[in-house]
Parts: sequence; C-alpha cells; structure tokens
Amino acid sequence: MSRTYAVPDLHGRYDLLNAAIEKILDHSRGDAAKMVTLGDYVDRGPDSRQVMERLVNWSSEELPLVALKGNHEAMMWECCRNLSEIDWWLKNGGEQTLSSYGHCPSNSLDISATPAAHLDWIAKLPAMSVDQHRIYVHAGVDTTLALNQQPDQTLLWKRYPEGFRKGFGSRHVVHGHDGKMDGPVLTKGRTNLDTLAWKTGRLIIGVFDDEIPGGAIEILEIKS
Repeated sequence: MSRTYAVPDLHGRYDLLNAAIEKILDHSRGDAAKMVTLGDYVDRGPDSRQVMERLVNWSSEELPLVALKGNHEAMMWECCRNLSEIDWWLKNGGEQTLSSYGHCPSNSLDISATPAAHLDWIAKLPAMSVDQHRIYVHAGVDTTLALNQQPDQTLLWKRYPEGFRKGFGSRHVVHGHDGKMDGPVLTKGRTNLDTLAWKTGRLIIGVFDDEIPGGAIEILEIKS
C-alpha cells in the first residue's frame, strides 16, 4: 500500500507540524508513504521561521516531502523581493512572520535579513502535485482549463462556491486555503482540509490511498 498524507495550512504553528509528522510516521507503520504539505507555512502563528526551517531542510527517506506553495508564501516572496507593497503582507499576518525572524515591524522595516535560502526555496515550490487519482493544491483549480494552463492566481487564491462538489474530471481535488472551523469539508469531488489550525489548534490530516480514487480513506486529527 502506498499512502499520501495531506497536511493543510500550518501558518506558523511549529507545534502542530511536529505533531503531524509524529502522527504520520506512527500511522504509516512502515508502509510506503509521502507527506504533501498544501502551503501557507508562514504568517499569523508565532513560529513561521521554525516551520520554514524544518521544511527547507527536510531529509527523510522514510517520509518523502512534497511541499506546495500557498498564497502566503507568494506574498512573503513578493514583498521581500520588493515586488509588492509590504503593507499588503503585514495586514495578512506578515508581522508575526517577521517577528519570528527577529524583525521588529516599523516604518523603517528591514526585510533583507530574511534568509535568502528560505526565499529561494519558496521560489522553487510547485503550485500543485498531480498523481493518478488526485490533484493536491493550495486553493483550487479551474475546471474549464487544462492542468498545464492553470494560472497561479487560481491555484493559490481560488475559493470554491459554497456547496461546490466537483473535482477535476476523474481526479479528486485536495486543498486548503478556505478555512472552516467546523471542517474538514468532504465531498465527492474535493476535500478541503483547512480548519484554521493556527487559531483553533485543530489540524486535520487527510490520508489517501494512492491506488484508490476518491476522497480520504481516513482523517487524522491533532488538537493542541
């Protein structure tokens, strides 16, 4: 059996990341497994730098990592490269991220001390991962476009209409981004795992059998 464990928006919750890794390793019990993180590692929570360092330096033969880009990484990268106004990022949780890197937000904010290795890692992150039965993505996909034509604006920022149940053709879509405190949202065509874990302390991990189409075969829950 080969399994994929999908971990949604961590937003600076290093404690939940560590707990998730431990839970996945225990649950997989030596079976072939990989972990897909669905983006939004930074902002809002207290320990963005620690989350980033764990993922940037990931090395595990037992649990390979597929890290996807979220809209918050995109914001961080753009602002630290002076491609967007920093206030945009600060208003969306960037202050907490900069604080974790040892910055004190002010009018003369120096963002140059943010590690280049972290920004380079963000730049190389894929926006989605596709296998035989599923599409893993931060926010969503446009069902009217081919997978190789999906714009980043959709992959990183899309919000599905309430009650939308479709996937993408025969593939099930697994995503985060659209936080639901009473989630996860499980439908025939898509799974939304984001439960605002940075605020609720409740992280949901979707367990998917790589040989079986459709939704999760199991849901793991972590509470802090």
